[in-house]
Parts: sequence; structure tokens; C-alpha cells
Amino acid sequence: MVNFSLEGKVALVTGASYGIGFAIATAFAEAGARIAFNDIRQELVDKGLASYREKGIDAKGYVCDVTKEEQVRALVAAVERDLGPVNILVNNAGIIKRIPMTEMKAEEFRQVIDVDLNAPFIVSKAVIPSMIRNGGGKIINICSMMSELGRETVSAYAAAKGGLKMLTRNIASEYGEYNIQCNGIGPGYIATPQTAPLRERQPDGSRHPFDAFIVAKTPAARWGTTDDLKGPAVFLASSASDFVNGHVLYVDGGILAYIGKQPQ
Repeated sequence: MVNFSLEGKVALVTGASYGIGFAIATAFAEAGARIAFNDIRQELVDKGLASYREKGIDAKGYVCDVTKEEQVRALVAAVERDLGPVNILVNNAGIIKRIPMTEMKAEEFRQVIDVDLNAPFIVSKAVIPSMIRNGGGKIINICSMMSELGRETVSAYAAAKGGLKMLTRNIASEYGEYNIQCNGIGPGYIATPQTAPLRERQPDGSRHPFDAFIVAKTPAARWGTTDDLKGPAVFLASSASDFVNGHVLYVDGGILAYIGKQPQ
């Protein structure tokens, strides 16, 4: 029988106070895992802890800037002390800056690369040695459709997520022999509080132009929800995916497979 249970596993999900990370961590908890998460400020950690408690989940929250190697080492040590060695890592923390490339400062570009690409390298590097000692582990990188596609104003984000796709493949290549599977999830356009303004109805009752664009580009004809990411995440975290390695699972309603509707 296929085993999707995470019973007895310790999962560290970065940036999981809310949104996609919170949904994935909640799904892991429902599958039996013990949950650790971080955020960059105490108030965000506290907000996350309250949200987990509302769902009956006894999560452990930590303040950590995942771009700082010494802070990440301290985070992993704290998780091991409080819960045990990390069996499952989800590199979820990320940022985006929507700025036309010629108007973007190099410092802003570097900041996006630092959070979205360097941080997954730093956190993965911190947990891999214990995964090797303990006979294996699962690393899930939150990639993006921008791992495959370009779009206006997201040059840094696309560069980082394209790099994260290749980091995923390289971790799989380098550590697969130690029973470590590293895969990615590439969400499509997900309905979250952050994207709510893009989905508001216009005064005349019509869709927001961006909302209409996304629905038209998606064969599923809707935005995704954070719940749509739960099953894929549990699959990649469980023994059901033990021979899946270096893969990016795009949870996008079919956008990447679709050329789009013909203009009327």
C-alpha cells in the first residue's frame, strides 16, 4: 500500500507564518508530522503560532533570517533540540519585487536572489548532514512558473526561481545516493490575501483585467488555492515519492501546457 503518512517526521517549513507555507505545514501536521517554522520577525512568528493553535497544531516557531548562515545554523540546532533532526525541509520563504529591469537597482536584484535562491542553498546545506546520518530526507523547494517563463517586471524573481530549479536538480544529483530526495513545487497563480486586490470585481461588475487574464490562461479556468498545494506537498514529503528526485511538480491548473485562447 502506498504510504503517505508523515507520522513521527520533523518538518521545517521556512516562512510559514501564513500563505502557502502555512498551508503546506498544516497538511504535514494532518499527515502526522511535527512542525517547525521560522519568520524574520517575532510578530510574524507570534501570528503564525496563533494560526496553528487555531487549527489544533502544536507548531514550534523561531525568528530567523534565512539569508544569514549563522542564524540558520542556530535555527536548525534549535529545531533538533526541541523536536529532533529535520526529516523534511520546505524552502518556502521568498520575496518578489515587481520593477522593470532597467529601473531596478542592482541592490534590489541581489536582495531577491539572496532570499529566493541563496537562502534555500543555506538552509539545505544546514540540514543535509543530519539527513545523511539518519539515512535520508526530503527537501522541497518552492519554485514557480517563473522557473520556466519570463514576464514583465520580474527579472530578479525569474532569475532566482530558474536558479532554484537547477539547485533542486543538483541537490538531487549530489545527494540522491544518500536517500535524499530534493524536488520542487511550482505553484501557479494562487488566491491568497496578497492577490485579493487582483481578483476584485470592477465597479461595472466585470473581472479585474489581471484576473480575467489569468483565468483565460488557465485550462482549469480558475485561480489555485493553497489547498491545491497540500496533496502534492504531502506526496513529495512522504515515502510515496522515494524514487522521485530532481523533479519540479507544477501545480498551475495547466498554464504551462496551454498556448492560450485565440483572440476573438
